[in-house]
Amino acid sequence: MNTRKQQLDAFNRLLDIMDDLREKCPWDKKQTLESLRHLTIEETYELADAILENDLPEVKKELGDLLLHIVFYAKIGSEKKAFDIADVANSISDKLIHRHPHIYGDVKVENEEDVKRNWEQLKLKEGKKSVLEGVPKSLPALVKASRIQEKVAGVGFDWEEPHQVWEKVQEELNELNEEIKKGDKENTEKEFGDVLFSMINYARFIDVNPENALEKTNKKFINRFQYLEEAAKKSGKELSGMSLVEMDIFWEESKKYFK
Repeated sequence: MNTRKQQLDAFNRLLDIMDDLREKCPWDKKQTLESLRHLTIEETYELADAILENDLPEVKKELGDLLLHIVFYAKIGSEKKAFDIADVANSISDKLIHRHPHIYGDVKVENEEDVKRNWEQLKLKEGKKSVLEGVPKSLPALVKASRIQEKVAGVGFDWEEPHQVWEKVQEELNELNEEIKKGDKENTEKEFGDVLFSMINYARFIDVNPENALEKTNKKFINRFQYLEEAAKKSGKELSGMSLVEMDIFWEESKKYFK
């Protein structure tokens, strides 16, 4: 691994390159905070994909792309005389020190849960009116539900045992089933949302990240279905002309390769 000096030299090199690009490259000169936003979101998802694939070389590459964006935003901020990269680094450093009094102060903690509770209490003391203020409105619904539940649990609004949450899941499933029987579309949607919300909550109690779990299932399904498509093609058939029974043979085969 690189020494701290080598790390700082590498970061300084990136800052110099950013200065050059902003001055000389037509595309880079044209970018704004707003124009970069959607690209940053895309890069974040690419990093998330690499992490789920456990592809460390790709993780390194995608981290570099995200770091470029951070440096880019800071460069634009300096041009606006609003902030620069030192302000960004000092701001997060100050926040980390303030929110870790068990490291940089005299607060005692017993475990990870104590740290989370302290974190939320400190944010309220900083002027936030609600523990949910830190949940971005634009987060995907599944991720947002998970973050909401983590936030409120941090101040003690939580179930005590996993079986209580599972009972809630079953209760919500029964309520969903009742609305489906009634044919009430609006209430069915509401109850379906309640089922998802309670399942996401249960995932937290059994130490499963619901976003990662669902994405892994998505990838598994894609791999199995593409195997089915390829197998059908090799046998000279089109999926549209095959029966479900015929497709199921290839589907079962795919499970040997994608678990």
